[in-house]
Amino acid sequence: METDEKLIAAANAGDSEAFEALYLRYRDWVYALAMRFTGNGAQAADAVQETFLYLLKKFPGFELRCGMKSFLYPAVRHISITITRQGRRTSSDEALLAELPAPDAAEMGGSQAELAAVLETLAAEQRQVVLMRFVDDMPLADIAEALDLSLNTVKSRLYRALEALRSDSRTRRYFLD
Repeated sequence: METDEKLIAAANAGDSEAFEALYLRYRDWVYALAMRFTGNGAQAADAVQETFLYLLKKFPGFELRCGMKSFLYPAVRHISITITRQGRRTSSDEALLAELPAPDAAEMGGSQAELAAVLETLAAEQRQVVLMRFVDDMPLADIAEALDLSLNTVKSRLYRALEALRSDSRTRRYFLD
């Protein structure tokens, strides 16, 4: 498997298959991230398309100075927020969603529903860092770079979020004593 750096060098040289490999490597992550920001499948799909168009326009001459997720995160966030504000495809998705039965907490799994509920109680900044760290599996330095924050700020937000999760009876069991 080629590294991101090798694929970027090949894409800079005009290799369309290298760009396609980058797309295939990151599209699912970009979609999942866009879903977190939009809450809408069609809008998330639009965000994936626009994110990779944004990346494609960087070639030739693109230089990756951080991890690819750190580079893509702010772009996905901005694009997703813009799409949400513009309300793209919302009406058609709302009609489709209205026809579907709401998921039952037991269907989701009690622990998943509890975890989602507790995460919603965290401050947005704390929730964002927790999701980037544990869902996106991003190192703290990459999170700091993606959010344009100091490493200490990221550590502080993560610490406070984990303390809140430890103190909540619904999630306490996930932490070792």
